[in-house]
Amino acid sequence: MGIIVGIDLGTSTTEAAVYRNGKPVMIKNFENEIITPSVVGLDEEGKFVIGERARAQYLLAPERTAIEVKRKIGSDETVSLGSSVYTPVELSARLLEYVKEYVSDYLGEEVKRAVVSVPAYFDDIQRKATVTAGRMAGLEVERILNEPTAAALSYGLDHMDEESYVLVYDLGGGTFDVTLLEMFDGVLEVKASSGDNQLGGKDFDECLITWMVEEFEKENHVNLRKNSFAMARLKEEAEKCKKQLSRESSCHISIPFLVEKKGRPLAFDKTITVEQFEQLIAPLVER
Repeated sequence: MGIIVGIDLGTSTTEAAVYRNGKPVMIKNFENEIITPSVVGLDEEGKFVIGERARAQYLLAPERTAIEVKRKIGSDETVSLGSSVYTPVELSARLLEYVKEYVSDYLGEEVKRAVVSVPAYFDDIQRKATVTAGRMAGLEVERILNEPTAAALSYGLDHMDEESYVLVYDLGGGTFDVTLLEMFDGVLEVKASSGDNQLGGKDFDECLITWMVEEFEKENHVNLRKNSFAMARLKEEAEKCKKQLSRESSCHISIPFLVEKKGRPLAFDKTITVEQFEQLIAPLVER
């Protein structure tokens, strides 16, 4: 029947694993990394670039690079890469195709079957779109599995002797899910799953980006939202800043030569504290 690969097609990152000798084994991509950024782009010659290469070009060519496509899957929205227009399913298929290639290379045989995890609150249209993306990538999607259910099962398999309820909390790059799992007498049962498809790390980044845009406009009277290159740099800095604020009480953001105004380069140079950041994200935390 062939090997089945498990794929976590995430908003921010994508990972793959196979089951070997009684346990899942994470598979490294062509860059020798377990984690692949969920980024798809076109290079200067119009050829597709995937993962780390696509992420690296995002700062230089945001108009030819697509990030966070998963948020749009199952919708009528399209994604422009340069002069070409693609559906979210087509770009997701390119990402899955890359996964299929590096997993097949690792195993030394072509992989044609997959189980793909999706957010618990994905509707039927979004689930079917994910299956279609898999098929376009040359994969028969044997099962669509809720992401928090997958995490719950992973936990439960190592704790089969327990008798308890476990709440699995999964806040990812783009979606937020919870699953309630009952473990009793060696049986795992998913009692309930729920979630929010529009709540994730991306939204916490966006709070910082909005703050930077507003601070810059107050000081320089320039709206950065109209400049895709500047916005790409702000996004990169916002993610770094968010991580730093997990460890430290403040973060100094310095971006020289962000934009030009009347031939004069303008920089962003501000410090934000944990307290300020917590005020910005309070509505998201409440959700």
